[in-house]
Amino acid sequence: MKIFVVEDDKSLVKMMENQLSRYAYQTFVPENFAAVLDEFLMIQPDLVLLDVNLPYYDGFYWCQKIRERSLVPILFISARDGNMDQVMALEYGADDYLVKPFSYDLLLAKVKSHIRRVYGDYAQSDRARSLKAGELIYYPEALKMVYREASEWLTVREGELLTLLMSAHPEMVKRERILNLLWDDERFVDDNTLSVNVGRLRKKLAAMGINDPIQTIRGKGYALSVIGTEE
Repeated sequence: MKIFVVEDDKSLVKMMENQLSRYAYQTFVPENFAAVLDEFLMIQPDLVLLDVNLPYYDGFYWCQKIRERSLVPILFISARDGNMDQVMALEYGADDYLVKPFSYDLLLAKVKSHIRRVYGDYAQSDRARSLKAGELIYYPEALKMVYREASEWLTVREGELLTLLMSAHPEMVKRERILNLLWDDERFVDDNTLSVNVGRLRKKLAAMGINDPIQTIRGKGYALSVIGTEE
């Protein structure tokens, strides 16, 4: 597995490379921080570790550019610990956010979790099938949802969330179950993380003409609703 480490702190990069190499991960770092996307396309990594503060352009910019071309998992690693920074990262398409300083055990756990979910047995079970709720159809392998004549593409995390909601439809999915299945250990996930991901998915569903597509049951969880539609 190839990991693209977009971080300009050479000492931190060295330590991460040492840790990741123990588990047979190949690491690559940018030779030119002004051409991160070009190098990403050349390397074709399986996962990206991305800092926020970088030379030339910040990590949010590169996250957006990478997400336009690929659904590869993107994990931010940053000393910026404000909620707004984490919200922005998720809005630009990141899958996770790790605040510096972090333990290497936690870094490895998150890397393994995202790789297992996207490329491992969990991902294989989603292939060549579709999910349906009312007139909403979701194709997990393609990360594409279709409603009547409209369609939208999802990120990996949005697709996992939609799969949970559609599988339970019309019943509610408990917040704890979503956190446990999507992030392995809910202790490491801020409430904002789940809210932002739900918000992003809600916007894409609404853009296809589904009114109020995800119901929030305060303090409990979420439920998919495909009853209300725009005529």
